[in-house]
Amino acid sequence: MYLCRVRKILIIRFSSIGDIVLTSPLLRAIKTQKPQIEVHYLTKANHAPVLEHNPYIDRLILFQDDLLTTVRTLVHEKYDYIIDLHKNLRTYRIKKAINISSTSFEKLNWEKWLLVKFKINNLPSLHIVQRYFDTLKKIGIHDDGKGLEYYNGLEDVMNIPGLPNDISPNYACIVIGGTYFTKQIPHEKLLELIEIIPIPVLLLGGPDDKTIADKVMMQSPKKVYSAVSLSNINESAEILRRCKFVISGDTGLMHIAAAYQKTIFSVWGNTVPEFGMYPYMPEHPERSIIIQNKDVNCRPCSKLGHATCPKNHFKCMLDLDFKALKDYVKTLSQQA
Repeated sequence: MYLCRVRKILIIRFSSIGDIVLTSPLLRAIKTQKPQIEVHYLTKANHAPVLEHNPYIDRLILFQDDLLTTVRTLVHEKYDYIIDLHKNLRTYRIKKAINISSTSFEKLNWEKWLLVKFKINNLPSLHIVQRYFDTLKKIGIHDDGKGLEYYNGLEDVMNIPGLPNDISPNYACIVIGGTYFTKQIPHEKLLELIEIIPIPVLLLGGPDDKTIADKVMMQSPKKVYSAVSLSNINESAEILRRCKFVISGDTGLMHIAAAYQKTIFSVWGNTVPEFGMYPYMPEHPERSIIIQNKDVNCRPCSKLGHATCPKNHFKCMLDLDFKALKDYVKTLSQQA
């Protein structure tokens, strides 16, 4: 049964960048299918740039580690319904304080634990976006199948920090960052990737990735540029939007690249696509090329990641084969 009189809803997703980007189809679906619904979105203040240009959000509310003040703000808004896509103790306290109808995203932590601990896969064969949409059933919203969106506000800007003026539009991006070491592409594999790519390469990542970016640039004889630590999240997004194709680990920028429907070579270390977080492009699934080492029986060793390889061999990354990328760039060369 649908909730028919919903006029104002609150969506909660505190972090991280990738998880927030994966909520974008829900925002579009709500506002296009039921435009009378006012959509408010609660996230952490440091993630505001990811959402501040999204046209489907009527109000962006920023959490700054002051739960009481945030709850007071939310109670004043008089919501009809809460969609909790984060589901933790903090969101439980928020929902209890507001005390209205709500629904929560099922994280399937038990199923993920089984896959990590015993390699038993009881997870549904669904992308997390498709599971997010289960939270909208009671208000009569369905998945429109159009995939992710990202709005960076820089589409008409000529000079993007970190994007050299002399670089051709025909360049590739490699995302070298990642929250966890076991999700990051090792520097020797980065050099191998660069050697394969016949066009200029631009490296993307955060301030913590500058050391490895500088090392890669010094060791690579090819034309490599770095926007690492030079561009913010929206500038990095615009760099992705303008590039030819993307190579990335399991990161937030990978999902932003998917929102721009780029050809993506996603490189998987300790995590696996079966968790439902692979590049989501339902209209162009052929643009998502998974690169992983299925011969390593210790994968996945975590649903998130580790600071070092628990087995001290890191074969999931170091033994990767980049044949799919070689075949792709060969096709590009033939088209040129």
